Amino acid sequence: MFKKSVEAKSHQRLSGADKKKLKRSLRDKFPRASVTDIDSLFPPKAEITVSKFQTRVHVYSLEGGFPMFFDVGGRGTEIFPTVFALWNVPELLPSFTLKGGEVSRFIIGGADLMFPGIIIPTEGLPSFLSGETWAVKVPGNPAPIAVGSTNMSSAEAVNAGLRGKALRITHYYRDLLWESVDGHLVPNAGFLEDMVQEDPALLSSSQVSGSFEGAADSSNNQQNDTGNKEGGQSVDPSNAISEPNPTSAAQNDFQNSTAEKVAADVGDLKVTEDIDADESNLEQHLLSTEDVDAHLDKCLLQALHTTVKDNELPMPGSTLWSIHVLPCRPSGITLDIKKSSHKKLSKWLQAKSYAGLISAKEDKFKKEVMLLSVNRKHPDYLSFKPEKRVEQANEAVDGTASDNRPQKLLEVTEIYKPNMHVNSIFAAVGADKGNLYSSSEAYDVVFKYIEKENLVKPTNKSVVVLDPALCDALFKGAIKKGTSYPTEIHKKDVGSTFVGRMQAHHVVTRGSESVVRKGGLKTIQMVTERRQGNKKVTKVSGLETFLIEAEALASELQKKCACSTTVAELPGKKGFEVIIQGGVIDDVAKHLVEQCGIPKRYIEVLDKTKK
Repeated sequence: MFKKSVEAKSHQRLSGADKKKLKRSLRDKFPRASVTDIDSLFPPKAEITVSKFQTRVHVYSLEGGFPMFFDVGGRGTEIFPTVFALWNVPELLPSFTLKGGEVSRFIIGGADLMFPGIIIPTEGLPSFLSGETWAVKVPGNPAPIAVGSTNMSSAEAVNAGLRGKALRITHYYRDLLWESVDGHLVPNAGFLEDMVQEDPALLSSSQVSGSFEGAADSSNNQQNDTGNKEGGQSVDPSNAISEPNPTSAAQNDFQNSTAEKVAADVGDLKVTEDIDADESNLEQHLLSTEDVDAHLDKCLLQALHTTVKDNELPMPGSTLWSIHVLPCRPSGITLDIKKSSHKKLSKWLQAKSYAGLISAKEDKFKKEVMLLSVNRKHPDYLSFKPEKRVEQANEAVDGTASDNRPQKLLEVTEIYKPNMHVNSIFAAVGADKGNLYSSSEAYDVVFKYIEKENLVKPTNKSVVVLDPALCDALFKGAIKKGTSYPTEIHKKDVGSTFVGRMQAHHVVTRGSESVVRKGGLKTIQMVTERRQGNKKVTKVSGLETFLIEAEALASELQKKCACSTTVAELPGKKGFEVIIQGGVIDDVAKHLVEQCGIPKRYIEVLDKTKK
C-alpha cells in the first residue's frame, strides 16, 4: 500500500461532526477497542487532520502528530490502524505471531505473510473470516510490526493444509507511511534504524518496545502541550518531558530494562527537539490577528504570482489553500485561518473577491468556495514583488509547479534477444546468446561475422555474399516453397533483416522505475463513443505499458477536464481503462504527451462520434 511515494493532494481538519462520525466508525470497525482506547488515540480536544491522496487513500492523524488510521478506498469501509496506533493500543486487533526474527525481516521488507511463517497455537488455528483485519507480532513483544487483511478464512486455510498467503500486508514498520513522519516525532527512530540495518533479523522486543516508548511519550507530550495552550498557560519543555503520563505508564508496563536503556540513550535528542518545537509554537502564539492577516495576504499574492496558473482555474478553495498558499508561508510560521480576523477560509476568499483581487463563488453542490479567476491588473497584484525562493525553483525543475514538463521523464527503448534463427551467428563471434541487444549492437554482431568470414564481394564492396550460416539466419523459414534462396544481399539490408529475425523486447523507464517486457511496444488506445442519451465518453487503455497508474491518471483528468472519471477492468483482458465523461479526446491526448511524456507515435486515437 505504501511502497511507492505519493504526495497528498489535500490536508484538511475534521469538523466536530466529522470527528464524532470517525470515532463511531472506528468503534464499529474495531469492537475490541473501548471508548477509552479510541480517546487515547484521538483525545477529545485534539485536532484531527485527514490527508487525501491521489490513490484515494485517506490518512487520519493528530495535527502535528502521528498518523493513526488510514482508509484504503476513502469510503470508510476499509479502515486500518497504523503501527503507531497499535503501539499505543496493542490489543486493538487480533494478531498472528511470527516464528522468529528471520520471518520479520521479510515482513518489514514489504512481503505478505504466509501460513508457514506463523506460530500455530496448541489449541489450533483461531477462527477468522476472509477480509478481516489482523496485526503481526514477533515472539515476546506485544507491539505489532504490521497490519493487513486475511486472504482466506480459517476453514479454507485448514483445508489448504495451512499453506499459502495468510495476510495481505497493507502497512508495516519502516514503509513510506512510517518514513513520512519526521524524525523528531519518533525520537527512537534513528537508533532503531541503525540496529535493524546491522541485523534485520533482530527485530526483537527491545527494539520495537523502545520505539513504542518514544512514540507514546512524544505523542503524550504533544497532547499535554496542546492542553496547556488552550488553558492560556506557558509551556515548559523540560516539565513536559520529565513528568510521566499515567495513561502512557499503564500502557507501557510490559517494557523491559532494554527498552528503558534505548529511551535513555536518546533522551537528550528528544529534549532538544521538543524545546525547538515549543519555541516555534510560542512564537506562533504571540502573533496578533493583524500579523496573521498580513501573512495570509502576502502568501496569497506570492501564490498568485508563482504557482496559480489561469489554465488551472476554476480551483477549489481547499486546493488553493493547501497546494499554493501554505507552501508560500515564511519559514517557522504556521498559518491558521482561525486565528485571523476572517476565521474561515470561505470568508477570507470572499473578502478578497469583494476587494477585486480575485473572483470567487460558492459551489452549492460541493458546498465549497471556488476560485474562478485572478485579476492580474489589480493594484495589489501589480505592486507586489514575489520572492525568488529556492524551494519554488526546485519545484519548477521537478515539474510540481509547472504544466509544461512531465513530472517523471519517460524513456522507451526497443531491444532484441537472439533466437534459434540467429544463434549460430552470435556463437560464431563469441557474443552471449542470453543477453538483450539494441539494434545498433545487433548490427555490430552481424557485420563482425561478415568481416570475420570475409563475405564482402571483392568486385562490389556494397554487396555481401551469403554463406550457408548467414543465409539460414536471414531467410530460413521466410522463403516460400519452390523459391530459391538468395546468394547475395545489399549491405544496407543486412542489419534490418537480421534484427527482424530476432525476438523483440522493449524497456520502459519512468523515473527510477524500469521494466523489460517481451514483444513489441503496445500503444495507448483512446476511443470516444456515444452512449445512451447521446452522451459522449472517452476511454483510455494500455496505460500499464508506460507505467502509468490508472487511478492516478483518473484523478488528474478529473481536475483537468472538470468531469467525472472512473476506472474499470478491461473485459476479457488484463489491465484497466480510464473512462472520462464527455468528448475530451484532445485534452486527454495533450495531457498524456505534455504531462506523462508519452511520444505521439505511441498514442492511437479513434473518434467514433464523427461520421
